[in-house]
Amino acid sequence: MAQATQDAARIPGPPQFATPAEERKYRKQRLAAAFRLFSKFGFDEGVAGHITARDPEKLDHFWVNPFGMHFGQIRASDLILVNHRGEVVEGKYPVNGAAFAIHSQVHAARPDVVAAAHAHSMYGKSWATLGRLLDPITQDACAFYEDHGLFADFTGVVYETSEGERIAKALGTGKAAILRNHGLLTVGHNVDEAAWWFITMDRSCHAQLLAEAAGEPIKIEHAHALATRAQIGNPMAGWFQFQPLFAQIVREQPDLLE
Repeated sequence: MAQATQDAARIPGPPQFATPAEERKYRKQRLAAAFRLFSKFGFDEGVAGHITARDPEKLDHFWVNPFGMHFGQIRASDLILVNHRGEVVEGKYPVNGAAFAIHSQVHAARPDVVAAAHAHSMYGKSWATLGRLLDPITQDACAFYEDHGLFADFTGVVYETSEGERIAKALGTGKAAILRNHGLLTVGHNVDEAAWWFITMDRSCHAQLLAEAAGEPIKIEHAHALATRAQIGNPMAGWFQFQPLFAQIVREQPDLLE
């Protein structure tokens, strides 16, 4: 136990910033890296999908991907800044209307949320057709145990902020939501965390789809699922598990930092 405590103490945490400009640069570079990783993992689907990061100074503004640009080409300098009215105030590209309708309401409802991720990933959207929450059938899935919601409705592409409000309500205080017949939404206290939750949630959807196709999965007991969530589903764990992926994608595609 003492060794485990010492090891945990050596794990670095999210950086501190001397100025908002430094923090903005960090968020934008992490956002660009998240898009490159989403492309690599096959989470892109045409022009669908978006990840946002709240601006560190203008708290009702967020940075988001340019509408129509492939995830695999996005650089930090390509990101656009959108205000609370959906207007692009920095950048030369338009904003995805669905991105504004959903993310503006999530950011407004959750002041603790710095970043939110949504994409039409294959396994996420497949699981979403079932209209069910994920079960605690694997260690990784326990990160979401009693910490994700279900938006049990689908009326088409989300263009109205009123629909975004309902999605934010379904998210509640959790780290994620399953949008029925649509896909996944994850949030975090930083870009790293939100992106990691999406990656591991999509994989958890994949695992449960495979397990249920093979038979009846055995669920982890409630107390053990909660204990596991405390270990791997906390904000620090979400941030830290993104770091190897960030290092890998920057080494492979350093232009994303531009």
